[in-house]
Amino acid sequence: MDALKQAIIRYADMHANADGLAVAPIAGVRVMCVRAPGGVMRSVYRPLVCMVLQGTKQMTVGPEAGEFSAGQSVIVAHDMPVTGRIVRASLDEPYIALAVELDVGAIRDLAAELEIAETPAGRGGTALFVDDTETAALDCGMRLMRLLDRPEAAPALRPAILKELHYWLLAGRNGAAIRRLALPDSHAQRIAAAVRILRAEFHERIPVQRLAAAARMSTSAFHRRFKAVTSLTPVQFQKQLRLIEARRLMLAEGYSASRAAFDVGYESISQFTREYGRMFGASPRRDTRSAGRGSVAAAGNGLAGRSPAGPG
Repeated sequence: MDALKQAIIRYADMHANADGLAVAPIAGVRVMCVRAPGGVMRSVYRPLVCMVLQGTKQMTVGPEAGEFSAGQSVIVAHDMPVTGRIVRASLDEPYIALAVELDVGAIRDLAAELEIAETPAGRGGTALFVDDTETAALDCGMRLMRLLDRPEAAPALRPAILKELHYWLLAGRNGAAIRRLALPDSHAQRIAAAVRILRAEFHERIPVQRLAAAARMSTSAFHRRFKAVTSLTPVQFQKQLRLIEARRLMLAEGYSASRAAFDVGYESISQFTREYGRMFGASPRRDTRSAGRGSVAAAGNGLAGRSPAGPG
């Protein structure tokens, strides 16, 4: 673990933003190195595993919350709003974490290859799993970090490393729950089809009927299942995507509040200001002044098709 921690510190020292977040040039990989306890960070996560190597972070994922420390891996099961706060970190012992997005296709292929039986999706939708980090998973993380020094090798080696990492997750005590993420007709996967539309087109007006059709559900069933999986209504989910991206644009790109608001789809500056204040606890102007440009929880989030994601 020490070698992995040092690799993350070195990379973060060169590439991290003011919040200690750095997006690696390997798809789906992010690192954090934070040298002091901090304020609340809000993001919308994709499904991922976050290996905490040092320090402690509080996370609230939908209706579930907890503190996670060195030696633990946190698995976020669905596209979820996440509130996080670093509670233990210092200059000498920073909070260090490695986050890797989960690949539903890889989970499905591995389960079939290993002849892991499909299990019913069940009710509810636990969004958060915690386990002790396997040494084998840490080894996968170290090999991913080594690819940063050999980017030409990443296309050939990354798939095999990620496949191995997914194997160890499936082999762990939460393997059955992780397997359920990939069931093609599970509620989570059907809702994920609607979430993909929201992420890709969050700045547009999207009729709920279109989202329900993508999830192959009636409108009423879609509303019910969407909230069960994500803890938000579709409108609330889209609003969080918009506000997180607007904050990133202001802090990382230097946009004015009005320009950011219109860019993410708001038609009313007063509505944007009210909703921004409710989510981040300060007006856009005060928030940008206190945070400083270049500092944002969602900055450097590897936007793909303008699709906000969160750090580890």
